[in-house]
Amino acid sequence: MNSFLSIKDVENLPGLVKDALEIKKNPNMYKELGRNRSMCLIFLNPSLRTRLSSQKAAFNLGLNTAVLDVGSQGWKLEFEDGIVMDGDKAEHIKEAAAVIGSYFDVVAIRAFAKLEDRAEDYSEQVMESFKKYCPAPVINMESSTGHPLQAFTDLITIEEYKTVERPKVVLTWAPHPKALPQAVANSFSRWMLEAEFDLTVTHPEGYELVDEAVGNAKVEYDQQKAFKDADFVYAKNWSSYHEYGKVLSTDPSWMVTSKKMSLTKNGKFMHCLPVRRNVIVEDTVLDSDQSLVIQQAANRVISMQTVLKNILEGLKK
Repeated sequence: MNSFLSIKDVENLPGLVKDALEIKKNPNMYKELGRNRSMCLIFLNPSLRTRLSSQKAAFNLGLNTAVLDVGSQGWKLEFEDGIVMDGDKAEHIKEAAAVIGSYFDVVAIRAFAKLEDRAEDYSEQVMESFKKYCPAPVINMESSTGHPLQAFTDLITIEEYKTVERPKVVLTWAPHPKALPQAVANSFSRWMLEAEFDLTVTHPEGYELVDEAVGNAKVEYDQQKAFKDADFVYAKNWSSYHEYGKVLSTDPSWMVTSKKMSLTKNGKFMHCLPVRRNVIVEDTVLDSDQSLVIQQAANRVISMQTVLKNILEGLKK
């Protein structure tokens, strides 16, 4: 594995999952792999699980890390070519990415969507620029349109808890007071389809995801119908794709409740966190044995460690 920007960088998904489950059994089994190697974690946006799990994963591999919060700890970056840099951005990505990549063996980046211009967000300017100008392998810690580390985490978690080979997985939109990106939903759908699970995506009309993410998943506008006989329910809010970045609804009836979960086949509840209690999901669901949110969060270490292991093995060749 040279870089990890999306599911497209994974050549053998079953093999990657197998790797992850083996690493979880013995997190220190590759503790020498990162010796005398280093990674830079670059954050253009806030983080809790991604930041800490990435550092812990590196620690388990003997990999040294540095963390850079762009904006508060580094110069503001310019990404446009041919621009006259007489504004508030002091450094161009061409120099910044090249320099950072010369200091570190691996570079990981987190950069959210601005939700102002769909074409700009979906061009993945930040990730693509780092990939182009950084000489080191690049890892996506969440970009404008995708969160592959989270989706990999979700797949690991489902593999651990599934009771049938091809579980029914439901991705449900849930209400939220703010406009949120489609990144988590996009990646979750793509990874579930690649794993050949029975995926249903349910949301109010107007919240359709980009066609490439939905693929051949079933789209259902009746949430309760979607929940019937589900093995896993994954709740996530996202803003409109077609009316880009807009909050078209905050309908509280789309919150995940115990009553709705009773329609499932003793289904497990999943969410990437942070989660707004009694907005996205009822306390009674989140605090029940059906909830896997803490187990998911723990697997964030495993997903990053597995990706890093595969990248570091490539560096040693």
